[in-house]
Amino acid sequence: MKLLITLWLSGTALAQDPDVVFKTSVRLVEVYATVLDQRGKYVDGLTKDRFEVRDNGAPQPIAIFEAETAALSCAILIDTTGSMAHALPAVKNAILKLIDELRDEDAIAVYGFSGSLRTLEDFTKDKAAAKRAVLGTRAAGGTALFDSLAQLARSLARRSGKKAIVAFTDGQDNQSVLNAGAAIARVKKAGIPVYAVAQGAALKSQVLLQELREIARLTGGQSYKVLKSSEISSVFQDISNDLKHTYLLAYKPPPAGEETWRTIQLAVKGLKDYKVRAKEGYVPE
Repeated sequence: MKLLITLWLSGTALAQDPDVVFKTSVRLVEVYATVLDQRGKYVDGLTKDRFEVRDNGAPQPIAIFEAETAALSCAILIDTTGSMAHALPAVKNAILKLIDELRDEDAIAVYGFSGSLRTLEDFTKDKAAAKRAVLGTRAAGGTALFDSLAQLARSLARRSGKKAIVAFTDGQDNQSVLNAGAAIARVKKAGIPVYAVAQGAALKSQVLLQELREIARLTGGQSYKVLKSSEISSVFQDISNDLKHTYLLAYKPPPAGEETWRTIQLAVKGLKDYKVRAKEGYVPE
């Protein structure tokens, strides 16, 4: 994802006049990374100098780095379509636990979707308010998953700092204007990690499951299949754990030239037999 930030630069020649500053805008590429050791355990405590980022094979200096302990903006996207009537109580309980697991400094937003995306609670650090929004959801209407996910990713991209989307659906998309390919392209461009959870009727569509896996893989998130309601809680617990161990790196992209897709390679210095989960590239603007 590309993020518009503002850098404040004061030159040494102006050291005697601290009130004089220059303002410049730089377009950055954001990369979310989760690092696992050879036993699949999270590797925490890594510093900026331990990471190496390559863009189309060329090393890039890291302009912004946020450790796994930095505050997170978590957007929860709940399927509130009519088919969710049976599963919704278990989903609500799992999401309430997820909210409890988030830290006091983390911001939470709750969205629902059926025929369109609805903001149930905008970003807040008030966990009680976020829980009320979850508890107030009702099941009704059709399914516009791809439209809602693309719209949310684009909106969330404008928010600074670490971000993630946790999306839950139990049905095949039947109302989106965007097709799956267009939606995936937009979510991929935003680059925010998507944790996609499918259950119920959604499990009957191998095409939908593949699309959700693709979205998660391309953004550095994960996808899950819930075979029975009793598994929902453990899935959301796994997501909660993952959110606590994510790094954010950002760098200034080199001139794009004619490329429509640029690859990103991320390495960690001083580690052996490790695995990095991160998005694999981006589309230059």
